[in-house]
Amino acid sequence: MSETSRYNRQIILPEIGEGGQYKLLKSKVLVIGAGGLGAAILPYLAGAGVGEIGIVDDDFIEISNLHRQVIYKSSAVGKGKAAEAKAMILELNPLINVNVFSEKLSAKNAISLFENYDIIVDATDNIAIKYLINDACLVTHKPMVYGSIFRFQGQVSVFNYQNGPTYRCLYPDENNSALNCEDAGVVGVSVGIIGMLQANEVIKMILGVGEVLSGKILVYNVLKNEQQKYDFEKSSEVEMTKEDFEQKYNSSENQVEEIKFELILDEIENDQVLFLDVRNEDELPKINLKNTLQIPLVNLENEIGKLNLNQTIYVFCQSGSRSKIAVELLQKHQFKNIKSIAGGALAMKQSLHEKINSN
Repeated sequence: MSETSRYNRQIILPEIGEGGQYKLLKSKVLVIGAGGLGAAILPYLAGAGVGEIGIVDDDFIEISNLHRQVIYKSSAVGKGKAAEAKAMILELNPLINVNVFSEKLSAKNAISLFENYDIIVDATDNIAIKYLINDACLVTHKPMVYGSIFRFQGQVSVFNYQNGPTYRCLYPDENNSALNCEDAGVVGVSVGIIGMLQANEVIKMILGVGEVLSGKILVYNVLKNEQQKYDFEKSSEVEMTKEDFEQKYNSSENQVEEIKFELILDEIENDQVLFLDVRNEDELPKINLKNTLQIPLVNLENEIGKLNLNQTIYVFCQSGSRSKIAVELLQKHQFKNIKSIAGGALAMKQSLHEKINSN
């Protein structure tokens, strides 16, 4: 099948034509996250013929992902999201190039990754990572296509487009403690709609058509079938050099210390140590240790008085992401002896299972 036949229905649009299709073919788009938003963004970029797509995600597919991350099959549970996403979109369109980065986006790799792409798409649900993406886009002079979900409502915008407003112009408070999908809940269609709107912004920028959501944020509510669009302006305090970036992130990223659970197995009977579970109460697997306390991340700041400032605290969540946020929060409240358990409850369950079988 020829390329012309594959893309015929969009090539016949006067706003695209063969020239526009060539622009798509030559474009390079990096998508950060292959979860719910990524599952909607990636197929449409691939289907449209975006020539090179990068996927950054170090997570693995869980059964609870499938109601919204609809590019994955039940048989893929336990496999890496980025590699599975690549396999799916290459089946959809084998004419494009797909690069997989099965690693967590960090200050150490963001700049080098972003430099190789034209547009950066934020498909994450982590506030700290969104600021990191924004700042790396400022350093590399790349536009950031933003999307976020809160229950039945989603937001879409484009930051740093042609030197336009940035994420920090809209949300200057970096201490925002907004919930992610695991904490707040989400319906799959919300993620799908917002992801497709993000893909639409990418395609418009590549083609140079339509009105890009730069300096504007679109808010969509799926329950009410309502959408609003708000304007916002560029702040004068948004510039960031590579030196600023490295100074900010290389110091802050090193503050959260991770530890493997198998190294602290001997502590599970120690009354002087606390294992703090920041998952929601209904999350599995249950980790029932003698010295465990559960405080969901969303409640942690309000219930911080339940914790002993001088106690050694090991924080865990489901897979190790929320626990890092919890550690940062507690460090701001002067907690010193605190670490995040790498891999979270999933890794802990495996280590406990191996310990029981070895006895």
